[in-house]
Amino acid sequence: MIKVLAIDDEPLALRQLVAYIQKVPFFELLGQCQSAAEAREIMEHELVDAIFCDINMPDLSGMEFVRQLAVRPVIVFTTAYSEYAVEGYKVDAVDYLLKPFGFNEFLRAANKVKKMVSPSAQEEDERMALSSSEAPGEATSIFVKTDYRMLRVQLSDIRYVEGMSEYLKLHLESQPKPVITLLSMKKLEDFLPGNFMRIHRSYIVNLDKVQEVNKNRVILDADTYLPIGENYKEAFQRYLDTLFLGK
Repeated sequence: MIKVLAIDDEPLALRQLVAYIQKVPFFELLGQCQSAAEAREIMEHELVDAIFCDINMPDLSGMEFVRQLAVRPVIVFTTAYSEYAVEGYKVDAVDYLLKPFGFNEFLRAANKVKKMVSPSAQEEDERMALSSSEAPGEATSIFVKTDYRMLRVQLSDIRYVEGMSEYLKLHLESQPKPVITLLSMKKLEDFLPGNFMRIHRSYIVNLDKVQEVNKNRVILDADTYLPIGENYKEAFQRYLDTLFLGK
């Protein structure tokens, strides 16, 4: 696990940053700080691998705080002011996030941090992220690594899978929030049984959950529409033809 500090003097921004960190399976949040002084106190007692640090803070800026560190963790700066980007890279920051940033942008920075801290860890994480006691195509459930634990997911519970950079979101019937795991779309696609089909670069759908097909999209319910990608139309149409009872 990569041990991370979050530093931001704005409570709302800090809360958002902490929420993003807690979504990343290979991050362990050591502390959330509203000043450089709070962060320094934690670093006196804990080994910190990476810091997500706001630049504009009272008393001591994030930039000055990092410059003063005798042993410097991997740094990602966050700020609302783009003019700090070049200065940030002068202190060897691995990335620079311009506020407001979304989770996808944060993930890209998180993966840069991972490559710096443990470059060989991704292969092991992916190997551990998906496991089952049954052979591919025969499994009724899988284990995925998420939030520091291995979670069993029943395949029949999966409505669809959404690709998101190097992560996947498993959208389930049994819970409102998706399960996020570090795993490639191709690896999961190869493992899933025949009632799952990739219909788009970013989507795998459980065909048993499809209620309607309308032009270039599948409809799972009144609120869920998934696009059918150009490269996947032919295979999806062949599937429809096998079930279509009409002229």
